[in-house]
Amino acid sequence: MDQIQHKHIQVRGLNLHVAEIGTGAKVVLFLHGFPEIWYSWRHQMIALANAGFRAIAPDYRGYGLSDSPPEPEKTTFRDIVSDLVGILDSLEITKVVLVAKDFGGRLVSMFTLLHPERVLGIATIGAPLLYQGRLSQSSKNLPEGFYIHRFREPGRAEADFGRFDAKTVVRNVYILFSRSEIPIAAENQEIMDLVEPSSPLPPWFTEEDLATYGALYEKSGFQTALKVPYRSLNEEDLSITDPKIKVPALLIMGTKDYVLKFTGIEDYISSGKVKDFVPDLDIIYLPEGSHFAQEQSPDEALQQ
Repeated sequence: MDQIQHKHIQVRGLNLHVAEIGTGAKVVLFLHGFPEIWYSWRHQMIALANAGFRAIAPDYRGYGLSDSPPEPEKTTFRDIVSDLVGILDSLEITKVVLVAKDFGGRLVSMFTLLHPERVLGIATIGAPLLYQGRLSQSSKNLPEGFYIHRFREPGRAEADFGRFDAKTVVRNVYILFSRSEIPIAAENQEIMDLVEPSSPLPPWFTEEDLATYGALYEKSGFQTALKVPYRSLNEEDLSITDPKIKVPALLIMGTKDYVLKFTGIEDYISSGKVKDFVPDLDIIYLPEGSHFAQEQSPDEALQQ
């Protein structure tokens, strides 16, 4: 990873951390999910640089090595989209391919709808592109112990996470999100208690990887990360009539990704309804893929 360079770019009053490799005219901007960070794209960044691309992966505000905003509880998806525009402007980059994981897909949707002239194409991993109106439907009929319900409840996740150091929180979430079942706690149980201390890490996730994530979240904490995505999911309306993503798009889903069990998600993809929002979309399934396909199977994910 030594060949990946790091810098901080001042955007909208914050110093935002950006990892970068490659010098090609073709630029790919990688957008992480939770509990990820720029580091989750390490394999793809190096491979693309070797193929002649320029690869860039920021830490969002309040994540990793980027500054936390003065009022994390007021952070929105739109703030992060504006930050991304500021990063690209600072680097004098006019057009990019966007590659996103999980809730990064929401950022891809917003960025592409608000700044279509800057997007050449998109790819998302671990979640289909959804417009605002469908977000609340994907958790419909899931019980109170559903992890997103718990993470959205002010103070509850903070108390749950606060019993452990950052490294243990990341460990537990990686183990939970690598399973094929939706993380759901019992009434008198917390999300962190769904993982036994003796549970092994996924075989593709090393102790060195965990230490890297743990150190980054030790620095940033989880306050902004709980606000965006979980507590900002239904806040913003872009007020766009008949929204469409009008660039070539790719969706990569692992067949064992628990997200496919969210209410209506598998039907939304398999029925083709997703193409009402993203008409020029190809869909690829990775037979053994979990929610972390880009880290679990970096070669397969890259080849797509």
